[in-house]
Amino acid sequence: MIDSNFNSQCVCGRTGFTVQGKPLLRAFCHCTICQRFNQAPYADITLFKSRDVIRPQKDLVEFKSYKSPPILQRGKCVSCGGAAIEYLQVPMLQLVVVPSKNIHDKSFVPAPSFHIFYNSRVSDIEDGLPKYGGYIKSQLSLGHALFGSLKK
Repeated sequence: MIDSNFNSQCVCGRTGFTVQGKPLLRAFCHCTICQRFNQAPYADITLFKSRDVIRPQKDLVEFKSYKSPPILQRGKCVSCGGAAIEYLQVPMLQLVVVPSKNIHDKSFVPAPSFHIFYNSRVSDIEDGLPKYGGYIKSQLSLGHALFGSLKK
């Protein structure tokens, strides 16, 4: 059930929040952690500056870090267990990662830019987007795109 007080929600609608401002980028991540967390062949994610997201109530989301150091806290709705929202802390920058499907106001969902961790893909995707495999190439491409979008 979609709550009109929020423009973003988990699948069941219990964990609602609001994205505002311009998204930084959208990408597809094929890492095995994203596959498990999103219960999908890949994660379709949109990144925002932390200040551009009015976060959900803390008691509605259960956070977990799947890898050390814990720079990414992945949050699932406590009601449905679906991917809700993620918080990414990198030096001097706090970001919010939102599964693109959770953003009901599609004006906040940009066109996807690229695929990362494509070496872990479940199946090939022919969409013409750049595809980066391996940890270093994936992280460098994400970092380059992220910092490029921050300059705009």
